[in-house]
Amino acid sequence: MREPMKTKENLVIATAKETLKIEAEAILSMMDRMNESFGQAVEAIYDCKGRVVVTGMGKSGIIARKIASTFSSTGTPALFFHPAEGIHGDLGMIVKGDLALALSNSGETEELSVILPLIKRQGNILIAMTGDLGSTLAKRSDIVLDVGVKKEACPLGLAPTASTTAALAMGDALAVALLNKRGFKAEDFALFHPGGTLGKKLLIKVSDVMHVGNEVPQVRGSDPMKDAIYEITSKKLGMTTVIDGKGKFKGIITDGDLRRFLEKEIGFRNDPLSKKAEDVMTRNPKTIEGDALAAKAVQIMESCSITSLVILNDSKKPIGVVHLHDLLKAGVV
Repeated sequence: MREPMKTKENLVIATAKETLKIEAEAILSMMDRMNESFGQAVEAIYDCKGRVVVTGMGKSGIIARKIASTFSSTGTPALFFHPAEGIHGDLGMIVKGDLALALSNSGETEELSVILPLIKRQGNILIAMTGDLGSTLAKRSDIVLDVGVKKEACPLGLAPTASTTAALAMGDALAVALLNKRGFKAEDFALFHPGGTLGKKLLIKVSDVMHVGNEVPQVRGSDPMKDAIYEITSKKLGMTTVIDGKGKFKGIITDGDLRRFLEKEIGFRNDPLSKKAEDVMTRNPKTIEGDALAAKAVQIMESCSITSLVILNDSKKPIGVVHLHDLLKAGVV
């Protein structure tokens, strides 16, 4: 049986898969090179009293920018330094106490070769990330990280592809190792990302968005249901808390509780509105602490299919209510 002819589309998919395979192999091959040099690099960066100055030209420069950004957002102060600009006056950006991380697959990048002696003259530690351990960059560095690849994904072997992927992965490995060594937490990460959704999820607490004071709907367990309905309607949260004579939390009545109650009472001669609030309320509903992250409130609401949570104080008295709409407005959802 004859094999089906390869169409242009099939060739495109095959090329894409081969590219991913080559780049994946480039990353995996570095696992065997995670040796003493990597540990030394992590220790040197961790002990650095200044900043990590990441530098590189061309495609390596783009990877260097990303590594510097990742370092900065995970607790390691870093900046990107353009070597071409450096030889025309910007070398003053690197000061004593900084550590330099230089990227060059060949290790012979001209602009880097010019500034290396100037960096070393200040006594800065120099870490190289290169694919040639015999290169000028490797020989002049204090620590060398081998990011060499067998071949580029580019069929011409010219465009940096697998080599830049390997360098990027090595930078991430350094950043994550340092993150763990510093004991960096989600809350710390959020401090560097206050403007985005991630920052909101990690910084905003329930107490920042909850309703308090007179905004909290509240009835006593002995109050008639007509009072509970009025409280639910007037406070516009689709629920009301229920307390006992001492002000302690007993339960909650939601719009859903109200509908189910009225549906059950239809057909009976007694007046459903004369029932007491405690006869209708849901006992032991979900609650949350005021200092809990708002993201936790979202998680509870989603898992329990509810739209509001009550906040209690140490005396088990309701002091606030957070509604799903409040979390949506705050950008947590």
